[in-house]
Amino acid sequence: MNIAFFLTPKKDLVYQKETSTMRQALERMEYHRYSAIPIISENGGYVGTLTEGDLLWKLKNTPDLDFNSTSKVLISDIPRKFNNQPVHINCNMEDLLLTAAKQNFVPVVDDDGKFIGIIKRSDIISYCYEKMFRVKEILKA
Repeated sequence: MNIAFFLTPKKDLVYQKETSTMRQALERMEYHRYSAIPIISENGGYVGTLTEGDLLWKLKNTPDLDFNSTSKVLISDIPRKFNNQPVHINCNMEDLLLTAAKQNFVPVVDDDGKFIGIIKRSDIISYCYEKMFRVKEILKA
């Protein structure tokens, strides 16, 4: 099976450019109710993942940083504790599953390293559940 079957394309995602501000990321994540979003470079490459925890630790560890001044902090200046590892669009299912087991979503890049979307672990689990359920129904018949 091709992993593109599970791909949620970039055009349907919420992500942030690394040149955006902390405030922009906070507001976007709050609006969409996401706890993590991909960070993309100006040339479209996958840079990493920004989490609520990263934002919280930046706020805690930066003296005199309040919500109003978050508009002066670039995302690229926020230390990240964890980055979701990307896979290439032509990777095999085994590599995808191993990566998805450790992450809520898996960023997908093309052959040039450009970010093209994500694969959500929940989509993989739903697919596997449906396949298992169908097999059980067929065996009962």
